[in-house]
Formats: sequence, C-alpha cells, structure tokens
Amino acid sequence: MRDINKIKKQKRIMRHRRVRAGIKGTADKPRLNIFRSNKHIFLQLINDEKGRTIVSASDLSVKGAKKKQGVHKEKEVKTQVAFETGKALAVLAKEKKIKHAVFDRGGYAYHGRVKAAAEGARLGGLKF
Repeated sequence: MRDINKIKKQKRIMRHRRVRAGIKGTADKPRLNIFRSNKHIFLQLINDEKGRTIVSASDLSVKGAKKKQGVHKEKEVKTQVAFETGKALAVLAKEKKIKHAVFDRGGYAYHGRVKAAAEGARLGGLKF
C-alpha cells in the first residue's frame, strides 16, 4: 500500500517544477518563494542568477506574528500569521531597496495562507 502523504508531496514537487520552469529571479526582480508546513510559513526573496537568498522571513522570526491559542480557530490564526509574515518580508525588502518581485507559489494553490502572505507582501509595498 502506498503512503498518501508521500504521493501528495511528490505531486506538489511536480507542480512546483512546472511553475518554476517559467519563473526566474534576478537581482533587480527576485523570486518570492513560499514554503508552508503544517505549523509554519517561510518566505524568501531569491536571486536565481547567483543562487542566493537576498531576504528571508518566517513566522518564527516575526515578532508580531505570535500564534494565539484558545478562542480562535487554528486556520484563522495561521492565515493571519502568514499575512503578518508577508508584511515583514516587504519591510526587509524595502531596506535592501527591492520594490518588485516575481511570485512563486511553490506548487501550492493560491488560497489561504499562500494568498494571505502574498497580500501582506503587497500591502507592505512589494509589487509582483
């Protein structure tokens, strides 16, 4: 019997490769990459020409994005944390004088936490 989680991960990787085939990040317009785990979200601005990460942010590093426990639903809280992480990434990008980026959804659907992170980055001043 095949492991369903292994199949899901393989399918996401295939989708990510398909998305990445047409996306390249440069020093002027880096690639905004998103990785989400069950509990956390990680954002990076990557220069693909040099293979370097220019700026990174995660919900672990953002001080205003603490997860609340108790009354709130976990899904709503994680979405709000992703939004705050996106805003924090945009602030860090402004410090590095980066205004534009290419969005890479990482094989995930543009929905939920991925969408919230993108909207937070846009609200913070990053354009893609």
